[in-house]
Amino acid sequence: MTVTKAVIPAAGLGTRFLPATKSQQKVMLPVIDTPAIQLVVEEAVRAGLTDILIVTGRGGRSIADHFDRSIELETFLERKGKTEELRLVRAISDLADIHYVRQKEALGLGHAVSVAEAHVGGEPFAVLLGDDLIHPSVPLLSAMLKTFDERGRSIVAALRVEPEEISAYGAIEPGPAEGPVLPIRSIVEKPDPAAAPSNLAAIGRYVFTPSVFEALRRIEPGVGGELQLTDAINLLAHGDGADAYAFDHGRFDVGNKLDYLKATVELALEREDVGPAFKEWLARFVWEHLGDPDPGG
Repeated sequence: MTVTKAVIPAAGLGTRFLPATKSQQKVMLPVIDTPAIQLVVEEAVRAGLTDILIVTGRGGRSIADHFDRSIELETFLERKGKTEELRLVRAISDLADIHYVRQKEALGLGHAVSVAEAHVGGEPFAVLLGDDLIHPSVPLLSAMLKTFDERGRSIVAALRVEPEEISAYGAIEPGPAEGPVLPIRSIVEKPDPAAAPSNLAAIGRYVFTPSVFEALRRIEPGVGGELQLTDAINLLAHGDGADAYAFDHGRFDVGNKLDYLKATVELALEREDVGPAFKEWLARFVWEHLGDPDPGG
């Protein structure tokens, strides 16, 4: 069955970005001039997913307002002759068919996915975390959807990380690889690096069969007292089966301050409007403050 729906959990409080997230959700923090969640929606649309459910929490009104029409702003821009800005603003509301549901309690990622069941119905669907960005040059989601079409099993994006970093993720125990695809034997949430089954970290892109909802009903609160999506994936792996899709670059966790800065710098350098001037300034700044980064070059 072709996947047409995407679910974007976006209810996180973003405490690492206080005070900026005191009155708005972290997915609305801008990467240069575009909220992170808009970049995630654009990724879903590029992969052919135009029926999108955003799971919101406290402060979620700003997300809905962002993707809605703003007649007052459009009228103002039109009167001022700001045609490019008007085009950008109107394009946001035309990106996709976007729906919303409220996660009333912060009970974990597994719970956030479970509240999408009524919208998803009995269809397969993708999950994209609202604070995980994938560089537009990396067609990860499209590749996962193609793999799902071929194999018919739930599939999890698996980023190869440094062994000492695996304790921040769900660690995948893989079976024999078939190219970038590996069957999942098990997955453990935030393991001690010494006990981790691999350095394959489950990150915020998934394609699920509807059976994930039954798995979510069976799990109990896990790490942190929350309903962990990894526990449901474990049940899928030991039932109908689940796969990992391995990759090694192009991902930014913009809920992390350092990755947020990396995403901002990398994407800014690629922009035609600010890239050349920013690159010149950045090179001068690095030279003045850090010296020649390659003294032998």
